[in-house]
Amino acid sequence: MEKYDVIVVGAGSVGMAAGYELAKKGARTLLLDAFDPPHTMGSHHGDTRIIRHAYGEGVQYVPLALRAQALWEEMASLSGMTLFVRTGVLGAGPLGNPFLEEMQVSAKEFSLPLEILSAEEINERWRGMNLPGNFYGCYEPEAGVLYSERCITAYRELATRLGAVLLPNTRVTDVKVEPNHVTVTTDQGSFQSEKLLVSAGAWNPALLQSLGLQLPLVPTRKTVAWFAADEQLYGAEKYPAFIFQLQDSSYYGFPSIDGTGVKIGRHDGGQPINPDQLDRTFGTYPSDEEDVRSFLEAYMPQAAGPLQQGRVCIYTLTPDEHFVIDRHPEYEHIVITAGFSGHGFKFASAIGESVSQLLTEGKSTHDLSLFSLKRF
Repeated sequence: MEKYDVIVVGAGSVGMAAGYELAKKGARTLLLDAFDPPHTMGSHHGDTRIIRHAYGEGVQYVPLALRAQALWEEMASLSGMTLFVRTGVLGAGPLGNPFLEEMQVSAKEFSLPLEILSAEEINERWRGMNLPGNFYGCYEPEAGVLYSERCITAYRELATRLGAVLLPNTRVTDVKVEPNHVTVTTDQGSFQSEKLLVSAGAWNPALLQSLGLQLPLVPTRKTVAWFAADEQLYGAEKYPAFIFQLQDSSYYGFPSIDGTGVKIGRHDGGQPINPDQLDRTFGTYPSDEEDVRSFLEAYMPQAAGPLQQGRVCIYTLTPDEHFVIDRHPEYEHIVITAGFSGHGFKFASAIGESVSQLLTEGKSTHDLSLFSLKRF
């Protein structure tokens, strides 16, 4: 049986970043994934993800976001790939919105550039916007967009170059925990390691259940869509990525990058699913297109052109939408990362660094208390 210092189960965004960081530290690292990352079966596909720093979900995230930005830029330099484009990011919604207020608190505490704009100023600056008078926005000029699949490819190439072993298309069937090691059985054989990182996304609930943990993680079917748009209004060189917090719903989207059209998704809602039985056909539900088209028609009407393409992916969230980054309560040599969907990808570089520190040094330089298992 082959032996490693660390086995990583799930080599998606967090798992692949952790694999690189572990290999960089000299740890003998095995990365296992049921598919061939980057792939379209989990939560990291769809070309792009927003990265922002003045954080509406909580000021505690800001140091992690800033570290993640620095690490993405470092990874771009090391890999020679373009991983980030600075489009700016606009948060918008009605006056009194808690998310926008928290963005302002974050910006003030960490001296981050943030412009507060009225609906009239937003509509004037970006002619493709159509915000009502009771809306306003918080614009981060230094924020922007990550190319998600490129990011994972960069980490994969550099991790394997440093000696990490990646076994794609390898499904884990059993994990046996001993006091000083774990044995991971797969459909390609069994492997042993001193430590284990669980980072299997939508497959975490079943895996964690086998390790004696019942966490409130709910895999959910989500969709994103691209619509033909006026490139003069919505091209990435002129138009920002955006997040809209409405009274009863939340939407996010991207300018047209390389002529692909405006990409738009709805953050809330979706259908709970079993990831092994997911219907991945866009349009299965009328809401796949209707939800996001109606948003565009209301707030960005010239972007509500013909549907260019639609994709189905998976969210896996905790009830409070904060992540899980912690040790197993019974097994010190197992670290669990879960619940990143919806706003986690941007942090993957910094979380990979943090969990590699937990696994090799026993503690992280980042404050991870918000992500403790004890809250469940």
